[in-house]
Amino acid sequence: MTQDKPAAPPIEAARAAAQAAPEGPHVVEFRNVTKTYYPGTRRAFTAIKDVTFTVEDLPNIGELIAIIGPSGCGKSTVLKMIAGLEPQFPPSSGEVLVLGQPVGAPGADRGMVFQEYTAFDNRTVLDNVAFGLECRGVHRAERHARALEWIRKVGLDPQKDARKYPQQLSGGMKQRVAIARSLILNPRILLMDEPFGALDPMTRLRMQDLLIALWSSSETTVFFVTHSIDEAVFLGDRIYLFSNPPGTIVEQAFAPRPTVPAVEAHAQPEFTERTRYIREKIAKMEKEAGRV
Repeated sequence: MTQDKPAAPPIEAARAAAQAAPEGPHVVEFRNVTKTYYPGTRRAFTAIKDVTFTVEDLPNIGELIAIIGPSGCGKSTVLKMIAGLEPQFPPSSGEVLVLGQPVGAPGADRGMVFQEYTAFDNRTVLDNVAFGLECRGVHRAERHARALEWIRKVGLDPQKDARKYPQQLSGGMKQRVAIARSLILNPRILLMDEPFGALDPMTRLRMQDLLIALWSSSETTVFFVTHSIDEAVFLGDRIYLFSNPPGTIVEQAFAPRPTVPAVEAHAQPEFTERTRYIREKIAKMEKEAGRV
């Protein structure tokens, strides 16, 4: 007889315990990281400067970190450094560590979802979702079975949608495929760069609800870059607010996990107050930078 998996402790208690006595390496750690593009030329531009943060490993719990700030503050640079993608990686100075090890290149422990849908146009939804498993040498029958299950999990119809091609899908459906393609590989870290930015408002809210539902039942740590304050406040367990460029973290905030759909959360006084506070901080920074 198997025993049920014990319920995960509240995230606040888990975070406090991990900070007091960490059981293993941190999920992600930045140590005084600076990135300057085209150093030594007239095009030299420092995107981020002396960025330092630690995301602890919370046993049995995945954390969602939302990154927000003024345009050009280096949000995507941070994400792609974690992924080990050039030209953002390597940093000009400082260290980027994932699971206690310096980042050297992209790895299977990190999945990524971009704003612009990336897929193989000549492959069906089924084969796009199963692509990573195919690269790992998983037998066709098994990878298709697992892909069909993930197609269902992200809210698509395995019978109607699995044989469609990307050009037959709406924007929201394409992003569901992108999320399934990443999560089927069970990455320890999921990096999401404005994944819902091109969607219409109601589809965007539904995708936020889907992400919460998928992520709350996993141990994946999600880094989510967005320009939407509402989105950051709704999704983020913690929120990193970046300064004007060169970007650095000016504030870290923690928020309770949502218990209602996004459309309902937006009407709550606590939600309104959190978004107002961040909006005023960003507006002040943009004014100081002469953008308004």
